[in-house]
Amino acid sequence: MFILEWLNNQLLKMEWLSNLVRYLVEQVLGLSVQDRLGGSIHFFIYDVVKIFILLSVLIFMISYVQSFFPPERTRKILGNFKGLSANILAALLGTVTPFCSCSSIPLFIGFTSAGLPIGVTFSFLISSPLVDLASVILLASIFNWKIAIAYVLVGLVLAVIGGTTISKAQMEEYVESFVFNSPMVEIEQEDLTTADRIDFAKNQVLDIVRKVWAYVLIGVGIGAAIHNWIPENVISAVLGQDKWYSVLVATVVGVPMYADIFGTLPIAEALVLKGVGIGTALSFMMAVTALSLPSMIMLNKVIKLKLLMVFVGVVTIGIMIIGYAFNAFGYLLL
Repeated sequence: MFILEWLNNQLLKMEWLSNLVRYLVEQVLGLSVQDRLGGSIHFFIYDVVKIFILLSVLIFMISYVQSFFPPERTRKILGNFKGLSANILAALLGTVTPFCSCSSIPLFIGFTSAGLPIGVTFSFLISSPLVDLASVILLASIFNWKIAIAYVLVGLVLAVIGGTTISKAQMEEYVESFVFNSPMVEIEQEDLTTADRIDFAKNQVLDIVRKVWAYVLIGVGIGAAIHNWIPENVISAVLGQDKWYSVLVATVVGVPMYADIFGTLPIAEALVLKGVGIGTALSFMMAVTALSLPSMIMLNKVIKLKLLMVFVGVVTIGIMIIGYAFNAFGYLLL
């Protein structure tokens, strides 16, 4: 048990890096990490370096696995299942095929035109940006494994319930007609060598880092400001655990925003350190990730407004329920 705890602290939480940055701030820069400026610099450098190290390693490993599950193969696998089992499998596949929320149009057209029920497609679209394995590991590095695993479970449940609800509503008529008529081209998957998969994984690391680096820097910067410059009583007045509306505010604020999950994690960390409920912080993170404004605008190109509103409503209500549940029982995970 001691060895596992040590490995978790050194490999995931990177306490060695925290100590190294502390030395840099205090001995080289002559600042105290207990002061606002020194604490902000420590928070920023430590979180940025830690996130990029973990992100690069994890994306490489996950992308190697992902090379076995391109969209065409994922579609074929889902096509073999029906009903609730299809929604569950779609949600599970979403965790190992981390397509970003902005991939919504090609994925929706491809899956739907292939005959998959729209509810199954929505389960996949909810799960894929929300519960990818890299973000789960990063969540464990910031909080702990209990919270990370609980986040995975509630994210999968939200994806399954959201997709199943849309399936039961039988809202196919609110999908634009051209989606069903889009031609499907069967592309035979070429056999990739190990070297090909390694090259693919390297390219994915570079591509994802190029896409998210700005969000990481902005997110960590906001987190550092929240942690060291905004008084705790100010944050508690709006998002304190004793405020019944805190989850509602965090979710509503998060819905129209656009940021990668890797950029929202440092903000969630800073909010929790300031006394905000874990459920409130996770609600904000999930709303930003699952319901980003650009992806909703693009999705509206292939589905009609009524279906889009149902989708946003179901997911928003689900996120708020999860947030209140975490706030009520999250102490068991800390």
